[in-house]
Amino acid sequence: MQVAKKTGIPMAAIDSSDASATTVMKQLDNPYEIVRQLASTNAVVLFSMSGCCMCTVAKRLLFGLGVGPTIIELDHHVAGPDIQAVLFQLSADGRQPVPAVFVGGKFLGGIETLMGCHINGTLVPLLKEAGALWL
Repeated sequence: MQVAKKTGIPMAAIDSSDASATTVMKQLDNPYEIVRQLASTNAVVLFSMSGCCMCTVAKRLLFGLGVGPTIIELDHHVAGPDIQAVLFQLSADGRQPVPAVFVGGKFLGGIETLMGCHINGTLVPLLKEAGALWL
C-alpha cells in the first residue's frame, strides 16, 4: 500500500530507487497538476480521508481484488484541502469528493461508481486494461 506522507506528495511505500517520481511531485505546486500527475503515472489512485468509512470500503475492495492502489490520505497531505477542492469539481454532481478513484489515468468516480462497476462486472476489465491486474 502506498500512502502519502504528511510532509508532501511522495508516497511512503514508494521505492527509494524511484527518486525521479519524488522530484517530479515536489515540483508540482498546482493541485490540479498534482492530481493529473498522480493519475497519469499510476494504474490506480485512490484519494481518501483516514477517518472515512467509505474510503475504507474502497480500499478493501481494491485490495481484495489484488490491486495495490496508490493511496493519498488527504487529511495527512500538505495540499489536501486544495486537492479535495479539485476532486469536488471533478465529481460535479455535488457528491462527496472522497473516496475518488482514478483507473488508467481517468477519473472513475466515487464509491458508488466503484461499487457499481464491481457489481456489474466492468471493474476487473478496467483494472486489467490499466495494468493493475495481470490475471
